[in-house]
Amino acid sequence: MSDDNNSGAAAPAPQTGEQPAVRLQILTQYIRDLSFENAVAQKGLPSGEVQPEISVQVSLDARKRPTEHQYEVISKFRVQSANASDKSPLFLCELDYGGVFHVEGVPEDQLHPFLMIECPRMMFPFVRRIVSDMTRDGGFPPFNMDPVDFVALYRQEIARRAQAQRPADQPLS
Repeated sequence: MSDDNNSGAAAPAPQTGEQPAVRLQILTQYIRDLSFENAVAQKGLPSGEVQPEISVQVSLDARKRPTEHQYEVISKFRVQSANASDKSPLFLCELDYGGVFHVEGVPEDQLHPFLMIECPRMMFPFVRRIVSDMTRDGGFPPFNMDPVDFVALYRQEIARRAQAQRPADQPLS
């Protein structure tokens, strides 16, 4: 067994001229907030057949920590299920899941996308399991979330911000 401690560390990037290798290490992961509401148990079963529709909303946030090269990334998941026939709520699961990362060697202009894509991608399997366990423990079949495309999510957020910054009188190009 080696003494290397690279759990959660990305493979080093090939060395080029002056760029240092990227170093990514998960220092800790934690549940910041967790809520599960079983509307069926509170209000009783809806009449008729239950055909659940599930929607998942994801938002991300990242911030620099006081320690050099450390960043906190928070992923927020809102999983909501409603009956397809009458739109009555079945359950609501909300999870804020955080991680503290040590990141070195990422160029400043690439740091934001790195934090908003790679870090949530590394935390996602844990989030998926927590949501699955919560829905099962809440009295429903376990909900196994499909993988999240964090690159597409990042691009959508950048486009939304660009749209919000464009003056109202400027024509679309």
